[in-house]
Amino acid sequence: MVIGEGELPADLRRALDGYRSHLAGERHVSPNTVRAYVGDLTELFEHLGHRGVTSPADVTITDLRGWLAAQQRGGASRGTLGRRASTVRGFFAWARRDGLIATDPSLRLASPKIARMLPATLDQAQAAALMDEARLCAAEQPGPLGARDVAVLEMLYGSGLRVSELCGLDTESLDRDRRLVLVHGKGDKDRMVPTGGPALEAVDRWLIRRPEIATATSGRALFLGARGGRIDPRVVRRLVHRHLGLVTGAPDLGPHGLRHAMATHLLEGGADLRSVQEMLGHASLATTQIYTHVTADRLQQAFRQAHPRA
Repeated sequence: MVIGEGELPADLRRALDGYRSHLAGERHVSPNTVRAYVGDLTELFEHLGHRGVTSPADVTITDLRGWLAAQQRGGASRGTLGRRASTVRGFFAWARRDGLIATDPSLRLASPKIARMLPATLDQAQAAALMDEARLCAAEQPGPLGARDVAVLEMLYGSGLRVSELCGLDTESLDRDRRLVLVHGKGDKDRMVPTGGPALEAVDRWLIRRPEIATATSGRALFLGARGGRIDPRVVRRLVHRHLGLVTGAPDLGPHGLRHAMATHLLEGGADLRSVQEMLGHASLATTQIYTHVTADRLQQAFRQAHPRA
């Protein structure tokens, strides 16, 4: 039997509600992240409730390891297990500080070691071909959505935006004089990101066509869906997949793949790592450093192919 969050033992439910309030109210964690954390903890508490554990103070390291083992048997990946272990440690650290428990059972809860995977990415020729294909498609479409798609692709690649950041742009988010975009990013943090001439030109062409589908509910949203509302991330993912499918040899990537490509191409062009970190809005430099491995792999491949003593 699967029990829901509302059917958890009372002490576990109160602790979960308290942690949710802490995340949203004190740490200002984004709603999506709060939902992910609460979802993980609800699964843990369901598991514990079925085993007679009714309070955070009763949880042991054996209980936590047993839950992760059950998750692994259910097919959870190492990445998922690592995220859930981190969520559990965060909850129990808070519970200890808040006086709900005397000792933290998660202190010795290890995360599985995860090999950092190099992200698949476009090379520079494929990125250029993607924009060319999108412009050809737009020229063949009578409506305004083709112009919108070109602008979306140019902004994703030109500024390395997350899909949620792109969908959240407003018409006044662009500073054309300084070629900057005001982005509302993760953790409720704003940052200014450079963008290029082709992206700004594509946005201007889209803004000429935007009134054709804008409605009273469009508000200030820069990019609109077919019915005039703010564009949905699913629409962006579909259009990226569709246009990349027209580029010979290009990997099948989503919007995040264009963000990867932007970072990789900046580093290949000589940009310093700290600047790329700031543009991407990464909290940790270690997250940005994965792109240095991508460019190093390409250099090694070129060396092996071209150097007579490779």
